[in-house]
Amino acid sequence: MLYSGMTPAVIAGHFTLAEAQIALRPLAASARARFVTDTVVALDLAARVATCASGRRETFDVLSLDVGSVPDRSLPGASEFAVGVRPLDALVNAWEVLRRDALADRIGRIAIVGGGAAGAELCLAMQYALQAACGPRAPRMVLVSDHPRLLPGHARGAQRRIESVVSARAEMHLGCAASAIERSGVRLADGRSVEADRVIVATGAQAPPWLVAAGLACDAHGFVRIDASLRSSSHPFVFAAGDCATSEDAPRPKSGVYAVRAGPPLAENLRRSALDRPLVMYRPQRRALALIGTGDACAIASWPPLAAAGRWVFRWKSGIDRRFVARYRTDH
Repeated sequence: MLYSGMTPAVIAGHFTLAEAQIALRPLAASARARFVTDTVVALDLAARVATCASGRRETFDVLSLDVGSVPDRSLPGASEFAVGVRPLDALVNAWEVLRRDALADRIGRIAIVGGGAAGAELCLAMQYALQAACGPRAPRMVLVSDHPRLLPGHARGAQRRIESVVSARAEMHLGCAASAIERSGVRLADGRSVEADRVIVATGAQAPPWLVAAGLACDAHGFVRIDASLRSSSHPFVFAAGDCATSEDAPRPKSGVYAVRAGPPLAENLRRSALDRPLVMYRPQRRALALIGTGDACAIASWPPLAAAGRWVFRWKSGIDRRFVARYRTDH
């Protein structure tokens, strides 16, 4: 598993891919769990069976859904002419191809659609890596967002800092949504075209469609509705956490920080459910610290209304990320 918090730093060249990965098979073995590599495509909740893409059928008594989100393909042309930021493995593979093409002078401009933390951080990581690799021949980065400010919802100081950095290293088109992805680039809602040889979509998360199809109670966007115990509001033997779920009592942004924090109470309630014991209630924190890398071994900290930036923030972030991955390594 590639850890999302370290992926931009891997692209920028500050970490190797191996340093950001968690080996799931030995981790499962250490927990005496049976490990299966497959993709769930359907659930039969009445029979309690999960059907996988390979045709494998897995039965269950209690189900925990931690499947995250899928790429937003709602933008016309996104499936044909763009790469999504999810799944991360596909993004890293696409980056390797993009980097080789840039070194061969086959790319002049790269557009990223999405001005949130993911889009801005990815834009700066790629720009830094390509500048280091290609020098003055490096492709021009372009960032497109429908919001008038980068990092909407973050501290104003963080917004000002990221906009200053991005404007110095990339072309920005803010306050105008992308209406379509085309072979030649990005079409904006006002009719303008942003030329690009490659396009990466870093917009909002979407739910896997089989969650709704299974008959689970979901919100308007297809994410599983859960109560304060992280249990499905419609099926008491189903639990969910992370991006694929929406808390009815305490909705929070789709962010890895909230997903990670939900892990311990989820594990506790899975044990309690198996033992038919009362469940614990979990209320996520109201706000989360965001540490956003700028590609060049610096980072911005956002804790609304506070913000800070510098190399020390990047060192702080790197330490947190390294410790997180180390917790799940079985080779030490």
